[in-house]
Formats: sequence, structure tokens, C-alpha cells
Amino acid sequence: KIVEIVLWAASNGDLSENGVYMYGKKRLREIDRRIRFLTKRLEIAEVTDPSVHFGSEQIFFGATVTYVDDQNVERTVTIKGIDESNSAAGEVSWISPVARTLLKARAGDALKLVMPDRVGEIEVLKVNYPAPINT
Repeated sequence: KIVEIVLWAASNGDLSENGVYMYGKKRLREIDRRIRFLTKRLEIAEVTDPSVHFGSEQIFFGATVTYVDDQNVERTVTIKGIDESNSAAGEVSWISPVARTLLKARAGDALKLVMPDRVGEIEVLKVNYPAPINT
């Protein structure tokens, strides 16, 4: 669709003052840049199966962890990849302060959580992994 707009705008003559053409070309560059970025991300992406840790009490990538903080607020988060995280859904990136603190810990561990604005403590209550899918 953008290509069609650019072609139409280019056919209208003087390109130096053609706002539709200039905007269309800019948008095409943005799309191309995003495609290159996503292509590179796909080249280095790794598929992991968190169910290999099913039943484990230790926290690894893919774990769903319930913890309580020093304000006595209980939270549940799932440790995901950078591109998969969604804090509103309780999905945190493995490089986030919370996930880095939780990784390798076990249920029952009390941990020091260093956040950009404060330092607190959390206690791991529960660790879950998805059940393996039998094929």
C-alpha cells in the first residue's frame, strides 16, 4: 500500500516539494529498517522448552514464580524473552531486575532485590513450569 502511494506521488511531478512522496519514502525506510531488525532477531532466536524443568523448585527461564515482597504484596511473574515480556500480563524479561534476582533461586529463598529506585527483599513462595506435552 505504501509503495503504491509513493509511486502515485512520484508521478505527480516535482518531488522536492511533494509532501506525500517524501512522507511515503520516509515510511518505506522505517518499514525496511524494522524488517532488517526483525530478520536479525529471528536469526539469533532460540526456541526453548520450559517444560524440561517441570517439577523443579529452581528458577530458570520460562518459570512462573510467585513471590512476596517486603511490603507484603504477593506477585506472580513468568520469566520470558526480551521480545516476549509484557509487564501488564505478569511477564518479565529475563534481563529485568526482578528476573535476574529470581534466576537460580528456589522456593523458600529470601532474596535482596535491587531496583533502580530502591532496594528491597522478596521471598520466593512457589515455582511452576508448564507440564510437558506428550506427542
